[in-house]
Amino acid sequence: MTVTSSRTTEPPRHRAAQRDGGRRRGRRRGVRVGPAVCLALLVLAAGGAGWLYLKLDGNISTFDSGGLSDDRPEAGSSKGVNVLVIGSDSRTGGNEALGGGDKNDIGRSDTAFLLHVYADHRHALAVSIPRDTLVTVPPCRLPDGNWTKTQPDTMFNAAYSVGQTAQGNPACTQNTVERLTGLRVDHTVVVDFKGFARLTEVVGGVRVCLPQDVYENDLDPHRTAPGKLLFPKGEQTVSGEKALDYVRLRHGIGDGSDIGRIKRQQAFVASLLKEVRSKGLTPTKLLPLADAATESLTVDPGLGSAEKLISFAMSLKDIDLHNTKFVTLPWRYEGSRVAIVQPDADALWAALKADRTIDGEDAGGKKTGAAGSATGSPSASATPVSGEAIDVAVYNGTTVPGLAARAAAALTADGFTVTGTATASAQDHATTVVEYGPGLEDRALTVAAAFPGAGLRSVTGSGISVVLGRSYADSPAASGSASPAPAAVPSEVADGARSADDNPCSNLSYG
Repeated sequence: MTVTSSRTTEPPRHRAAQRDGGRRRGRRRGVRVGPAVCLALLVLAAGGAGWLYLKLDGNISTFDSGGLSDDRPEAGSSKGVNVLVIGSDSRTGGNEALGGGDKNDIGRSDTAFLLHVYADHRHALAVSIPRDTLVTVPPCRLPDGNWTKTQPDTMFNAAYSVGQTAQGNPACTQNTVERLTGLRVDHTVVVDFKGFARLTEVVGGVRVCLPQDVYENDLDPHRTAPGKLLFPKGEQTVSGEKALDYVRLRHGIGDGSDIGRIKRQQAFVASLLKEVRSKGLTPTKLLPLADAATESLTVDPGLGSAEKLISFAMSLKDIDLHNTKFVTLPWRYEGSRVAIVQPDADALWAALKADRTIDGEDAGGKKTGAAGSATGSPSASATPVSGEAIDVAVYNGTTVPGLAARAAAALTADGFTVTGTATASAQDHATTVVEYGPGLEDRALTVAAAFPGAGLRSVTGSGISVVLGRSYADSPAASGSASPAPAAVPSEVADGARSADDNPCSNLSYG
């Protein structure tokens, strides 16, 4: 019998970077301030002074952890520590004077990155997640205590606006990141406009670089004339509101996109860290900086005191600039939105879970074989089959993160050509099904042999696909390939990485 396919309507394509293109924003658009918290933590680490605790404790705000999901990756899902950093464009507490808009606007976040501090405490990797990335937002708690339903194909930054409150919903963003990555988020930190501006002033400004002259209409495209010169071409020092203007620059540079702006934000944070390391901080300088940092932070209860913040910050003090890296979640344009590129994204999360650095180094302190990888290659079945000359797409029909990437690695090891991976249209499949188009039954049987217990289903579409069920997720084959120690972060990601010691004029945009 011929039936309609249960997989997604079109097999995923690899990177085709052709551009087709929550708080209600006022005239000045949301600014990306989250990265500034790295400076705050490093400064606290540099001081480590007990005499600050009493004053700083009164500055720190925490969010309600009751909004965190009950269905979370298990603690210790990676050997390092994962910190979610969110830049809030909150208009409350005086932030409206810098960001524009109304203090009663709902909370939005336009910047977020997951900072992975490796278990050796000598390496760190920050993964930027573009605000327009299409993700699945899992159930999140509303102000009245009720929980939302799962929202597939939703922009990532919408998670922060769930509940439509002025302070935003960091717990919902954390739930979304855990669902996206399969990694346990150990801590979440939110930083706002005002604190960001004060931080840059206290350090005496930050060195940045512009590839061209920038005028007022580059900051506000609604202007009909260029306006005043805001930034001359080349290197310069910015602080306060000028620093805010720099990190929100979008139009007129590179491809004019938000995702292109991420490169400049990463460069800004790198320069910020350099400034701290090069100048050092005396106790006289430490108090106003730490004061500014903590006043701008909203954190999870696990970091809800100066003592806890400083303890965590002290764990970062041995990470040098070269070993502090910045990358962006593997992406491609999907109309005016951003789609995640697989299997690169799942391979990135697997690398972090295994504490593998950009260069493939094991930074988790655990000894491996000479090749630095798990023994043997993963195989989908106990008895490997030959997949030579057989193309297959892989779809995850479960809620287990990264399952499609694991099966794809197993099939590749058996000689199959994996044409792409994606999430199936439904994620409640109990068993694995191999779907095949007309004339492909024999090849489909070979694919099914790689998944013991898999069923076969003929469909009207062309090609062969595997829709993975819970039976595969629970099988020894999946657990055997679930955490293969990757050689490194995928080359497509690593090639675009920035180190904190890079030249501030290099690698400033995707366009």
